[in-house]
Amino acid sequence: MIRIQQLKLPITHTEKQMLQKLAKTLRVKPEEILNYKIRRQSVDARRKQDVSFVYTVDVETKDQANVLKRNKSSHVSPAKDIIYQFPDVSKGTLLKHPPVIIGSGPAGLFCAYLLAEHGYCPIILERGKPVEERTRDVEQFWQKNVLNPKSNVQFGEGGAGTFSDGKLNTLVKDVCGRNQKVLEIFIRHGAPKRIAYESRPHIGTDLLKEIISNMRHQIEIWGGTYFFDTCVKDMEFSHGRLQALICEEQTSGIITKRETDLAVLAIGHSARDTFQMLLHRDFHMEAKSFAVGLRVEHPQAMISQTQYGKEAAKKLPAASYKLTANLENGRGVYSFCMCPGGYVVNASSEAGRLAVNGMSYHARNGKNANSAIIVTVTPQDFQENGPLAGVAFQQRLEESAYKLGNGAVPQQLFGDFEKKKLSVSYGSFSSEIKGLHTFGALHELFPEEIYNSFCQGMHQLARHLPDFDRQDTILSGVESRTSSPVRITRNEAFESNWKGVYPCGEGAGYAGGIMSAAMDGMKIAEAVAKTYDTPIDTD
Repeated sequence: MIRIQQLKLPITHTEKQMLQKLAKTLRVKPEEILNYKIRRQSVDARRKQDVSFVYTVDVETKDQANVLKRNKSSHVSPAKDIIYQFPDVSKGTLLKHPPVIIGSGPAGLFCAYLLAEHGYCPIILERGKPVEERTRDVEQFWQKNVLNPKSNVQFGEGGAGTFSDGKLNTLVKDVCGRNQKVLEIFIRHGAPKRIAYESRPHIGTDLLKEIISNMRHQIEIWGGTYFFDTCVKDMEFSHGRLQALICEEQTSGIITKRETDLAVLAIGHSARDTFQMLLHRDFHMEAKSFAVGLRVEHPQAMISQTQYGKEAAKKLPAASYKLTANLENGRGVYSFCMCPGGYVVNASSEAGRLAVNGMSYHARNGKNANSAIIVTVTPQDFQENGPLAGVAFQQRLEESAYKLGNGAVPQQLFGDFEKKKLSVSYGSFSSEIKGLHTFGALHELFPEEIYNSFCQGMHQLARHLPDFDRQDTILSGVESRTSSPVRITRNEAFESNWKGVYPCGEGAGYAGGIMSAAMDGMKIAEAVAKTYDTPIDTD
């Protein structure tokens, strides 16, 4: 195959025009092109009067060697792909019991998927419910504000990412092909094929739920076993090695012991009770920096027209943005988890505490755009010391947010937020939000330096995206769970200080988002395969 990069075409181009442009670039006749495959597509909107798609395309032609030989363009080269390879299963240490995956978010799901595919018959313990039941619990919470602490936006099959935009882009450097493998697995189980080449691929929470269910069924076909409503409450060790997990069946309260010699800790960033248990069991952990802030909403039409221009915005999907600002006080302010055509959602998981997130459906056809605008915080900002100081910092913010809205999501217009006065109505547009909401004094939520940093950051971001700091921008709070406030340390073999326990994914402090968490889950599956043979006991 021949790879062509930086191939520009109008956003309204046809397949015939694509073929003609490929032939012209390679200096061949269209009929000499046997096949082609789009590898990447992005939008170039630097000139609003000439917005175009930019492609990387792999082309199969007749007599490819001669085509390459006579083509001197720097944008034309032999196609080179990184093909993901799962390691050969070790014939070393034999597992006595199936490996246990604690948590079925992206990290746990992809770890379980690869282990199941290669004969390890993993057991997946998930404290929440299957995604179908979990969805009903979440919808009831949004409609009636009755929280189920065991089944919500944070806890349940698919993890917190299930109720999000389903964004699949990542900044993780990938030299092993894991990124493409994740996309291939998603496509195999129902995702649109175009996520394989879009520059900013996304699935949407509606499709993501179906894909997660399909992946579970495949894992079960390969011999994996799921136990839902099952929370790991403790661990037993002998001579520095894991021996058993103590589990609670959350509906009945029944406590059971599950013997195992290997457990993957893919617990997610909100499993605060599990963090406490790990600290009690002397796991090596440390507080880490993260960021907190507020969800901001703007009309999607404003964002799309600013990014693409008025005419192109009519023809392209809802536009996104990624913004950053660096303040003189040393803090960073940046957009996070941007949801084009999306909704703000109440993402709480604990009684008396309130947290928000953002979500888009696959169509991204909501009236508003939203993202978290967040301010960096470090352990120096926490009142407490110790590994869980960041957790306590989050909890205080969430308790304050809960009180500000009396259990509903507190909202405020940015102009009122700056003036420190309560909003009484929306401006020129209304909020698109899932869950009960009310106006509240969000300016009282943060320490003064974080409040000032947020305000300064909004104005700086408006230099890059005009009117971003408009007075009627809708703020919702609090966005406190941008990433894990804890890192569970692991060695070069990916194990914790307790042998047989593998910290994994976002909750353990090694990922941030669906893709990076999934890829970290793959790393753990690979580490297991390099060390252990498939288990004797697969019951």
